[in-house]
Order: sequence, then structure tokens, then C-alpha cells
Amino acid sequence: MTIARRNVQVNTKYRQISHLLRRAGFGATPGEMDRYMGMDYSEVVDELLNVPGTSAMPNDVIFRMFPEYHASLGVDACANWAYRMVSTDNPLEEKIALFWHGIFATGNDKLNNPLVLLNQIDTFRRNGMSRFDDILLDLSRDPAMLIWLDNQTNHKDSINENYGREILELFSMGVGNYTEDDIKECARAFTGWSVKNAEYMALMGQKDSIWPYSRISWHYEYCQNDHDDSEKTFLGEMGKFGGEDIIEIICRQESTAKFISRHLYNFFVEDEVQVPSWQDVPPKNPEAISTLMEAYFEHGHDLNKVLKVLFESDFFKESEYKKVKGPAEMVINVLRLSGGFEEPSLSMIQAVDEAGFMGQLLFYPPSVEGWHTGQEWITSGSVLDRVNFSSARLTDLSSPGIRDIVNRVRNRCGADTRPDYVIQVFLELLGIIEISDMTFDLLLEVCGGENFVIDVTTGSFDVMASNLLRVIGSSKEFHLV
Repeated sequence: MTIARRNVQVNTKYRQISHLLRRAGFGATPGEMDRYMGMDYSEVVDELLNVPGTSAMPNDVIFRMFPEYHASLGVDACANWAYRMVSTDNPLEEKIALFWHGIFATGNDKLNNPLVLLNQIDTFRRNGMSRFDDILLDLSRDPAMLIWLDNQTNHKDSINENYGREILELFSMGVGNYTEDDIKECARAFTGWSVKNAEYMALMGQKDSIWPYSRISWHYEYCQNDHDDSEKTFLGEMGKFGGEDIIEIICRQESTAKFISRHLYNFFVEDEVQVPSWQDVPPKNPEAISTLMEAYFEHGHDLNKVLKVLFESDFFKESEYKKVKGPAEMVINVLRLSGGFEEPSLSMIQAVDEAGFMGQLLFYPPSVEGWHTGQEWITSGSVLDRVNFSSARLTDLSSPGIRDIVNRVRNRCGADTRPDYVIQVFLELLGIIEISDMTFDLLLEVCGGENFVIDVTTGSFDVMASNLLRVIGSSKEFHLV
């Protein structure tokens, strides 16, 4: 059955910038949209891609203000990252970190050291839009990943293939583009890539106290005497390869360009089938994937340049509401709209718990494969958690962000305003540009019907505003992006 849709009456520029900020960030507040509307679309893209540096509050300041954020426990680390996602002035920096966390999924349930996971996210922030070669090199030296995939037990006399397998299967090329021999040779090349005092750190990970400032952090170490420097054959090339050489060869492959392009498309443009099916199911938009692959090679594997091509493409601009918001994305979007998170607080820990109830607790992926996304985010249980969370936050008129939205509606409407216009203003301010007739009819019903005249200047309008926000937060459209 085809559901009739109707557009919120905004100009093309507003529509495109709003869409960009939902995908390249976590949605824009009305105040942010005011600023961005003073720029061209291409200028907004350039600002997102070329941030001068992190604007987040330094960790040492955060820890002094709120010691719980020091990552003594996994949920504290989640709250630390969530606070940064909510308060950042550089939304794409945090969104790209979330992108890589879903692909390079690393879990605290095994590591038992949240601080090294926060360090990993910092790496994604700094270099997550750089050359893919550099991203893989950072990952291969990351202590959290080394322990997560057991590379500290990968020795020249006794190889462990775990990291060698996953860097090919899950992180770069995808199934079907390499052989079992390639996995073994890859593992040999990464022998000696470990963490300092690996055995001692593993022991201390079980014994040292998490209080007051978390566990001892881990640091990368290259052990030359444990590295296999003999000749290797990898993807048809021969040489005395080390890990750096393997990464360079991987990043030159067409299969790598296609794999990363499809991940970018899946995350920023349109929900695809789950990654394990990519070998058998072609992309939804092969031409778009080809465009991104061409940009990957043309710009020397520089993902910043690939993302610029993506964000300025027609296939991106025409992809509104083709993705389901992930739980973390949805929670951060609501918290940014509601406001009041200028400083760290206990409520952020409660919020990340809510994302966990919806199916995505950061730093606790279900497997090394990460989370299944798209429609698999939506279950009978998660829908209830989503609606309860969004409705509770959006209807709290004491929240500064929600109060600002209601005041903006009052400023744009008068004493005698038609319900459809009031509805349109609310939807626009919440970043919803298209809704179904069914949702619109429900909102009209809240307003008393299409012939009812609304006086937004009265105190009773707060009740109607709260009810409208509740229905919007419960609508299908609010949970799409």
C-alpha cells in the first residue's frame, strides 16, 4: 500500500541543509539552522569537513567536574562520548567516530578497560576522515583493537590469525576477495605488533582497582624480535612485508574501494542489506558506489574528499528518510533538541542506558561484526522504548531547547492561526520536512481539527504544544533520517 506524503513548506536550501545536518551530524537545533541558513549548501559541507580542531571540553576538565565520566565503568565511558556528541560544535567529527565504531566494533565486555576505548574514539575523531591507509594503520596500532582481536598473542613462531582475518573480512575488502593463504600471510606481517608489557597488563586488567580513575591504560609497542621478517606472498605480491606494506596493498585494491564506498553509502545515504549479505546482494545504487570508488582512487584514498563528493551528490540530496535512526543517533538527536547539557551530568548516563534498551549500548557491540542496522533496529520492544524516550524528552517544556521551540512557534504564529500552519512550524523546527497524511491527520486531531483556530498567545497553548510534540516524537517520521 502506498502511503500519501505531504511536504512541509520550506525552501530547497532549508530542506537540503536540514537533511545534510541530520546525516552528517545528529540533526540541527533551530538556533543552528539560523546560522547555517546564512551559508550556501556547499559552504556548510566545507565547514563540516574542515573543522579547525576539536571544540569539546578537555577530558581533564570533564573529569574534575564529573569524576564518573573518567570511564571507571563501561557506562561511564558511554556517557563521556554521549556528552561529546550532544555538546560538540563539530557534529561530523562525532558522526564519523560513530561510523567507525560500527565497523571496527570493539567491546568492553572483553577488554574490561573503558579508558582505552575512549582513546580509540579519540583516534577516530582525529583521523577518521583522513586517508584510509592512515586509518587502517592507526587501527592496527590501537591497543584496544590489538587486545580485542588477540594480536598480542600473534608471534613469529606461533601466529594468531584473528586480526589478519578481520582486517580483510570486516575492515577493508569483504568476504570473497582474498584466500586463506592471504590471511596467514597477513597475520605473519603483523607479528610483533603488540602492547607494552602485554602479559602484565592482562594480569592487572583483572586485579587493579577501577577507582578512582579507571584502569591503567595500554600503549602500542612494536617488538622487532617477535616480527616475522621473512618473504611473504600477499594478494599476488611478494616481498618481506610488514604490517605497513600489507595496509598499502589492501588500500590499492578495487574491492577495498567498493567495500568502503558501500559502507559510506549505507551509513550516510540509504540503508542497505546487512554486511554479511553484500557478497551475494548487489548495491541498491551501483552508480553511486561507482562514483564514490572513483573519488577514492582519484583523491589517493582520502575519505575527506570522498565524503565531499558524497554530500554534494544528487543521490545524497534525494535520499531523505531512507534510513532508520540508530538508537545512539536517535537519543543524541533528542538530547540536542531538548538542550540543557552544557555541562556533564548524571542524566547522560541514564540516556545512554536508554540507547542500550533500544539495542545499541556503545562499547558493547554484539560481536566483532558490529550491530545490524536499518530495519533491524526496529522491534516490538525497541519501538516502545524509542517512543517512551522521545515523548518524555520532547514534552518536557521546562527543557531549554523545547521551551525555545515553543517560543519560536509563538513568535511565528498569531492569536488566530490555522492548525496546519502551527503543525508545519513545529515540524520544520524539529527538522521533519516530510510526513504521511496519516501523521498529519493525527496532528490535526490534536489541534482540534482543520477548522479550529489556535491562539498561541494563551497559556493553554502549552498543553496543545506538549501533545503535538508527543505525537511527533511517536511518529514514524521522527525515527527516520
